[in-house]
Amino acid sequence: MHLRALRPYIFAVLMTLPGLGLRFVHPDISPLIVVLLSGMAILGASFLLTWACEVAQMDIPQAVAVAVVAFIAVLPEYAVDMYFTWMAGQHPESAYSHYAIANMTGANRLLIGLGWSSIVLIFARRFHSSVSLADDKRTDVLFLAMATLYALIIPIKGSLTWVDGLALLVIYAWYICIIARRPVEEEEPEGPAAVLAHFARKIRLRSVIGIFLFAALVILCNAEPFSESLVASGKLLGINEFLLVQWLAPIASEAPEFIVAVMFAMRGNAALALGSLLSSKLNQWTLLVGMIPGVYAVSSGSLNPPINLDNHQLQEILLTAGQSLFAVALLTGLRLHVRAAFWLLVLFAAQLLSPLYDAQLEALLGLPHDPLRLHSFYAQVYLALAGILLLKNWRDVWKLRQGFKV
Repeated sequence: MHLRALRPYIFAVLMTLPGLGLRFVHPDISPLIVVLLSGMAILGASFLLTWACEVAQMDIPQAVAVAVVAFIAVLPEYAVDMYFTWMAGQHPESAYSHYAIANMTGANRLLIGLGWSSIVLIFARRFHSSVSLADDKRTDVLFLAMATLYALIIPIKGSLTWVDGLALLVIYAWYICIIARRPVEEEEPEGPAAVLAHFARKIRLRSVIGIFLFAALVILCNAEPFSESLVASGKLLGINEFLLVQWLAPIASEAPEFIVAVMFAMRGNAALALGSLLSSKLNQWTLLVGMIPGVYAVSSGSLNPPINLDNHQLQEILLTAGQSLFAVALLTGLRLHVRAAFWLLVLFAAQLLSPLYDAQLEALLGLPHDPLRLHSFYAQVYLALAGILLLKNWRDVWKLRQGFKV
């Protein structure tokens, strides 16, 4: 095979080498440089995982592919969040639990607010149409709705316990049991993944396994330095480290998935792009959130007390659940219109940028400063809009029950 076809893989591997080197050499350098190199390594590994996961589904049973590949594809995000959760269990009095929730909520809101909306707007600009999902995606919407309704209980009761984790994991397992029993749909890999797809089966399988192992090694080696240096960089630059963990870390770990989805949308296959991001959202909202209490319990050596959350973290979960319910309400008819995507993006941007204008807005209205005031406001806006849409489209909501069918 021509070396040119392997260029994306070579470039992705080269991106990982400086980060691997940092792990084994331990040089005394600025945390800013460590963030850059380790983040670049995670980004390179994420690209490798994205391509390998696409090819892996050609050679392994559907039941295994759905569960394992879905988990592997978001391994970078899990690694960072689970590191913060593990350290929170080791040091309950620290801010690590806050970082774990920040990373999780940021990743979830980014997927919908930027990911879903970008796919629809890019597709509409080129093809002047909204994005329609296949009927089988009704299962994803249904289980995302179930997970979201359960997640709303967490801020109401004020804790994230092992019971909550177990409930979310059961929802995910139920979802997997349904979709794993469906017939396999043959999809021809595109882009760099197509290079591996043309190998002989035995060579292809070995190549995929090798990529999985290498990428996992890179991610595990860089999760700690990336996470710790991200926090240290925030303190060094005078930037709120909570915000860096919430937004910068998910961007590094989820960029390849976004890029692949955007490429599919630009080629006219926006349904596949939106469907993949919908599945990722469900994966993170159930499996990722569900694992946090378990990892914390193992790290701390006890199921009680649960992970330390204050009002800020509970408001973050409420805001994320509100956005998720609004997104579900928009997708009950399995179609995401341009106007809906526009409002997803506008509300996400308004909430994301709220720290830049909240104090001025409160001063204008004569209100005392409360850094969580706009969090609560946008959560209520999301929930109110979701309620209106769910009532308006009650027929589509009722049809979601068909998602339980194999």
